[in-house]
Amino acid sequence: MDGSETSATSAVSEHPETVAPETVAPEASRSPAGVAELVGLLDRRGAVVLSGAGLSTESGIPDYRGATGRRRSGTPMTYQEFTGSEAARRRYWARSHTGWPLFARARPNAGHHAVERLRRSGYVTGVITQNVDGLHRVAGTREAVELHGGLDRVVCLDCRRTSSRAELDQRLEELNRGFRRAGAVLRPDGDTQLAPELVAGFRVAPCADCGGVLKPDVVFFGENVPVARVDRCYELVDAAGALVVLGSSLTVLSGLRFVRRAARARLPVAIVNQGPTRGDDLAALRLDLPLGPTMAEAARLLGAD
Repeated sequence: MDGSETSATSAVSEHPETVAPETVAPEASRSPAGVAELVGLLDRRGAVVLSGAGLSTESGIPDYRGATGRRRSGTPMTYQEFTGSEAARRRYWARSHTGWPLFARARPNAGHHAVERLRRSGYVTGVITQNVDGLHRVAGTREAVELHGGLDRVVCLDCRRTSSRAELDQRLEELNRGFRRAGAVLRPDGDTQLAPELVAGFRVAPCADCGGVLKPDVVFFGENVPVARVDRCYELVDAAGALVVLGSSLTVLSGLRFVRRAARARLPVAIVNQGPTRGDDLAALRLDLPLGPTMAEAARLLGAD
């Protein structure tokens, strides 16, 4: 996505217009004792993990706000703009096509693998991710709820057929030979920056079945997360013994609502994130530490293998 776009992980919610003001994090633990507290919380078993973009930065996928908590530049494309403008779709697919090889090469990091080890060992009973990179699935957490969908899938807005992004990538490559250029820099949404004159000549592929409009199978700004998916997340949180937030600023209600639900139920909430979050005042434990090493150490101390 380009400078006027964003993915579900940064800007969608069922009330996408509700975005938090800049927040200041409370004093966060940087000591080994903080990790010990996280281990103590996980040792109760039954924790649900809510992950965000910060978990995937160690896999080479940039996050949206960085350690300052301030969102990187760019105005999000809305679902309405994508569906209503052929030019907007051309811009989206041109920039996404250029970034796809870089995005698709990303692999799970120590944080994803630690979450999966904790799940297999029973310390984690569910995973909800705001990310659209599919890295939890690749790490083995196949039942992770992908709140905002996945960039590795494409859906036709007319016939609703779902297909793989790899399939579409082949078709786009055939239509736009030589379009990709070396030196492209991946951005958080899996796209790159392109000059308008390059975008103007890009050819967009229609649905192979009905000729309809193709959209990535992710939730755009201005589009609701499917109700059944949200309900499944609520079920996981309601049955949990704790909620552990990994790498999310919780700026939009899409993820924050689960933290608020846990807090109302008096479930302990732990937040591990580099930078401030909108849920800091609801957290029983707040760690400002790198995700991969912290979760790997927690899994090691718990003997999760």
